[in-house]
Parts: sequence; C-alpha cells; structure tokens
Amino acid sequence: MSPKSNKFDSNGNASSPPQENGFNDSFSLLSSEKAVQELIQQPLDQGIDDHLFEFSEALRTVAKALRRVAEGKATAQAEAAEWKRKYELERERNIQLEQEVLPEEHDRECDDKRANKFADQSVQCDEAVEESLRCCGKNGICSHEVLRDGELDRNCSTVQSKIMRKASFKLSWWCKGDKSDQHKHDIVSFERGNITTAERSSKQISLKWESPPRTVLILTKPNSVSVQILCSEMVRWLKEEKKLNIFVERRVRSELLTDSSYYNFVQTWQDDEEVLLLHTKVDLIVTLGGDGTVLWAASMFKGPVPPIVPFSLGSLGFMTPFYSEHYRECLNSIFRGPISITLRHRLQCYVIRDAAKTEYENEGDGLILSTTSGSTAYSLAAGGSMVHPQVPGILFTPICPHSLSFRPLILPEHVTIRVQVPFNSRGHAWASFDGKDRKRLAAGDALVCSMAPWPVPTACQVDSTSDFLRSIHDGLHWNLRKTQSFDGPRDAA
Repeated sequence: MSPKSNKFDSNGNASSPPQENGFNDSFSLLSSEKAVQELIQQPLDQGIDDHLFEFSEALRTVAKALRRVAEGKATAQAEAAEWKRKYELERERNIQLEQEVLPEEHDRECDDKRANKFADQSVQCDEAVEESLRCCGKNGICSHEVLRDGELDRNCSTVQSKIMRKASFKLSWWCKGDKSDQHKHDIVSFERGNITTAERSSKQISLKWESPPRTVLILTKPNSVSVQILCSEMVRWLKEEKKLNIFVERRVRSELLTDSSYYNFVQTWQDDEEVLLLHTKVDLIVTLGGDGTVLWAASMFKGPVPPIVPFSLGSLGFMTPFYSEHYRECLNSIFRGPISITLRHRLQCYVIRDAAKTEYENEGDGLILSTTSGSTAYSLAAGGSMVHPQVPGILFTPICPHSLSFRPLILPEHVTIRVQVPFNSRGHAWASFDGKDRKRLAAGDALVCSMAPWPVPTACQVDSTSDFLRSIHDGLHWNLRKTQSFDGPRDAA
C-alpha cells in the first residue's frame, strides 16, 4: 500500500487532502458542534412547501393509476369467470347432443350370451333413447334421461339395479292462455334432467310431466308442532296413496320415528356429498313453511334445483301461494299437470381477498344486491322498488348511503357487479347471503356477483303475475284502502 501524503500547517498539525467534490469529509464536519448548531438554525428553503405539494400530487396520480389497474384486473377476472361459465355450459350441451344419439353398432357387437342375459334391459334402454329422440325432434323441451350414479348412462346393457330414472317433463311457453310449443333451447335448456337458463323468457312457462314423479323431498320449518303434524300426515298420504319415495332431513326423520316406527321407509342423507347428488334423485320438492323455507331449499342445491311446491305455513310469504289445508287437491293437480312455474333466478358470488391496494373516494354504509324475487324483502325496506319476479335483472339498493345521490338501480341480468371495501377503510365489512353464511371482508377485499345459471323453479297456483299481485295485496296491503264513508244527501224514501 502506498503511504498517504499529509500536509502540515504553520502549527505543525496534519490535515487531510480535500475530497474530489471540493468539500471536507462529512463526518469531520458533523463532528463540530458549531456546525451542527448552524445547520439547525438555518431557515428552511422558501420553495420546500411547493415541492411537497407537487410530490403529493404525483403520489395521488400514481394512486389513481394503480386503482385503474386494479379495476381492470378485477373486471378481467370477472369476465374470465363468465366466459368460463359459458364455455362449461356449451361443453355440457355438446356432450349432451353427442350422447343422445347412441351408435346402434355397439349393441350388434355384443355376443349372444350377454345379449340374452340383458335382453330386457337393452330393449328398455333402446325404447327410452328412441322416445327421447322422437320427442326432442318435436317442438318443446323434454327431459328423457337415464341416470346412473349421477351421470348419464352411456351403455344400454347395464345392470337394472344400478339404473335410476328421474321423472321426465316438458317445458312450453304460453301467454294469456295461448300455449306455444316453440323450441327455445337458447332460453331454457334441459341438462341431464336439470333446468338451466341462458336468458329469461318474458312469457309464462308451463311444465308438463312426460312420466309421473317418483321421488319427493319434503322440507319443513323447524320448531313448529303444526308443521310436524302436517308433515307426518302428508308423508303417510304420499306413501299410501301415491306410492312415492320420500326424502326428508335427518331432523325430520328423527321426529317421525319418535312418533311411530311406521315411518321407517322415509329416506334421508348422511353428509354433504349426498346432498350434492340429491338433484339426480328428487323429482319434486315440497316446502312446509314460509319464504325462509323456500330459500333454505334453494340453498341446499348449489346447481340444478327440482321444481318446488311451496305451502304457506309462515307469518309472511311472497313465494308460497299454496294453502296447506288443501294440500291433497294441490298435489293431485301438480302430479297431473300441466302446471305454471316461475323461474326465480339466483346470484352467484365470489369473495376476492385483498384484490386492490388503492383507495376509493366514495363511501357507503351498506348495499343490497338482489334478484327480482327478493325485491319484496330487505331491498324494499331499504327503499327499493317491488319488481315482478319474471323481470330479468339485478337490484342494486344502497342502505342509508353517505352520499344522497347514491340511489337504487335495476341492472340487466348479464352484468357482473364488483363491490370493494376501500383500502383506507377504518373497519371491515360483512357480506351476508340470504341472512346466513356471513363472510368478513377486510380492507381491499371485493365481492363479485353475477346471475347464476341455475334458477329455482317454483310452482304457481294460477300464474306468475296473479300470484305476485295476490302476494303483495295480502302481505303488504298493496292498493288497499278503507271504504269511503257516505255522508252526502240521501234520496228521500
């Protein structure tokens, strides 16, 4: 190493050479107390406030840019989910069309021994396929499907004990009494014995059974003695008079067996996996309760929902048009058909955790997202409008909004709504789904909602419009007033 060269002053003290930038070493400068005091006492620059303001404006611009990026990302995710849903529906339709026409050469290749063993089963399956092709070739939508373990049976030579057939039915449209059998797969299609929709129809939908129902699911309101008595009576009647298979919840089955061992034939399920397969077994759902029981029935079926016959046994019901006192006549009419049904749509919701890292300028105290079937519930209490259940749309109703310009909206059914908790929120939010299954939403979390492809078909007593008007007339006293008193001059006798 080369020695460092030092310069000496007149007093013989050594001094270090100057730095390249022309200043002494910063550490030696700050070691001087006098220099520190001078730095502290030095007044601030006149333009520092302007620089801070410009810096804050730059940060605000960056925040807005990041917010737009986050919004674009969320929109792209929602669109991708919607396209994925449409792709899956189209894929299922293509699989359905491929499986409807089974190659006849497959049966000819079977050896004589196997053909003789399963001759009866093959004949029955061939007749079912021919009937399905003949019916689907006409106008209307049919449900001729052979199900095995929840999947479409592709082989006609199947053991008979493993085959379970759902009741088949046909959907048609009519308006003001004029029936129309126009084939509209783009409106309502039948997927493996389940109803799905791509769009909503403005006409009344009628359901006609092609084969009689075989299995009924009964759901009841809990903690009600009158409902328990009616349920036991209805179960006995359906079994003895109609020879139907009956499913109930485990709680209801325990109550029935407590009363009598006669009800040992009633079936139930043991876990959530069996619940997911109920739509492959159940032809019809009967609810004994109010609107909450109907919502409970809909929540049990995450996918396709069998037709629901709701009996009114609650305090207030907008979706329960049938009276329990006449359940025999009502169910006989349902089994005979045809019946009018209302397709009540549902919302599918996704929670996106920490979806954004930016702030929102607007604040709201609460928000209700609802289908038109839920327009007479909390949405109405928050200032929303009553909407006919067959009007396609999503209700967007703010709850006590901070901004008075934040008013209720009715959006088309194809939109995807994204609700986000502001990143700078001082607290969290909660998302509640039909009053249960609450989810906590932290700052930055988002909720994405769109219309679900699986509707809830409910039977009508008359038709959708008549039942809706009667429900708001009886439940809310809509368009009712006291009789005007007559205090004018009377005609002389």
